[in-house]
Parts: sequence; structure tokens; C-alpha cells
Amino acid sequence: MDGPSDFPKADPAEIPSAPPAAVTGTLYGVGMGPGDPDYLTVRAVRVLERAHHLVHFCKAGKRGNARTIADAVVHDAAREWPLPYPYTTELHPEDPAYVAALAAFYDEAADDLAAVLAAGRDVAILSEGDPFFYGSFMHLWRRLKDRFPVEVVPGVTGMSGCWTRANTPITWGDDVLTVLPATLPHATLVARLKTTDAAVVMKLGRHLPKVRAALAEAGLIDRAVYVERGTMAGESVTPLGQKPDDAAPYFSMVLVPGEGRRP
Repeated sequence: MDGPSDFPKADPAEIPSAPPAAVTGTLYGVGMGPGDPDYLTVRAVRVLERAHHLVHFCKAGKRGNARTIADAVVHDAAREWPLPYPYTTELHPEDPAYVAALAAFYDEAADDLAAVLAAGRDVAILSEGDPFFYGSFMHLWRRLKDRFPVEVVPGVTGMSGCWTRANTPITWGDDVLTVLPATLPHATLVARLKTTDAAVVMKLGRHLPKVRAALAEAGLIDRAVYVERGTMAGESVTPLGQKPDDAAPYFSMVLVPGEGRRP
């Protein structure tokens, strides 16, 4: 039997070379922190400085809060790419028209971003707080993550910024923390609040009266702290029981600190 050395050797010049790998841009999800630009991470700043496009979600005709935070770092309006939501508070999130419009909005945005990424340009999507914590970024990430390189830059969450500025430790010892969207039904809020040690209730807005009632029914109203625009201009912190009205902007939340083990 012929040995390996007896096989004819191919001429290296005749071996076809592999096609060069396609070079695409990277999709960045950048956590912009709770509002104060001093809470931006070093990595977030570096991405903001070099990305070709700075994408931010917003209400039609307005700049997004995440983009406003970035003003402390970048001043290049040419890189700004707003994505206005088709709806914000006009319809209930479970309304079929709302769901269909948002799905189409994310599909179209993902297609537009894919064309830019395929051309080799980096895109940074700016996200309040952390991109993977109730972030709109996740809907684009889900549509693009299997097609392009992705890096998610974690950020200080809004709730962390709020309990820090309220000087309110949120968990002690073995306390269990529950994070609740205020959009949940009253009965669900009460049930969840009754079975947790500490809580954060987010997305208040017009739901504050319902949240206040749920906290009272769960026996937690005396521990609840209302924080409005935490770490931002116009910040306000007050015990919820002392808040005289039910007005609450989007950037507000209620904290219920735990009372766990304290050596």
C-alpha cells in the first residue's frame, strides 16, 4: 500500500482561497443610567464617542430622555437617530391596535438598522437605566442578535438611582425584592405586595391612585416612599402617605424598603 508520502501533492497556487469574511457593524445596547450623566459607565462613554449612529426612542416631536443624558458626552447632532413611538399613553398596552402598531414599529426599525449594520457601521441604541431591564432595546435585540455582532453595556438602573437618592436601603439580610409594573391589575398588585419583603413599583404615571390603594390594602402604605425624577433635575422624594395628590410623571416610582435581618 502506498504511504502518505506517495499521494500527489496539490500545487498551493491551485488551492482556492476562502472568501473574506463579511465585515458588519456592531449593535450596541448602551445603558445610560438613571438620569444624571455622572452615573454613566466608562464603557458607555467610550461607545457613545465612537459609534456611527446614536439611536434613541422618543415621543413624536421630542428628544428621548436617554439622548438628553448623552448631551453631557457627545454634541454631534449628525449622528442622532430618533425612533418616535407610534403610541405612548394613547392606548392601553394590551389593546390589539397598540400591540400591532408596536410590532410593526420594531420590525421597520430593525430593518432600517440592519441595512446600516450590514454596511459596516456601528449603531448604539441608548437605553435609560439598563438595556435588559424593561428596555425597548430588547425588542430590537431580539430581531437582530442572530444576524450581527452585539454588545450590551450594562447601566445603573432607575430603581437603584432612586433608592440611593432617597437614602433608602431596599433590602436587608434575606429580604426578597419584587419589582412590579404599576400597569398590573389592582388585585395582582395586592397579592404580590402581600407576599414580598421589599418592592419597587415602576411605570406609575396615571396608575398612582391604583398603586396607592393596593399598598394600603397590603398594609404597606406607611413604608412606601415616592420618588419622582430620581437623579434628574426636579428630583422629589417624599413618603407616599404624605403625597397630597395622585399626579405622577413617567419617571417616578414607589419604593417599599425591606425590614430584614440587621446584625
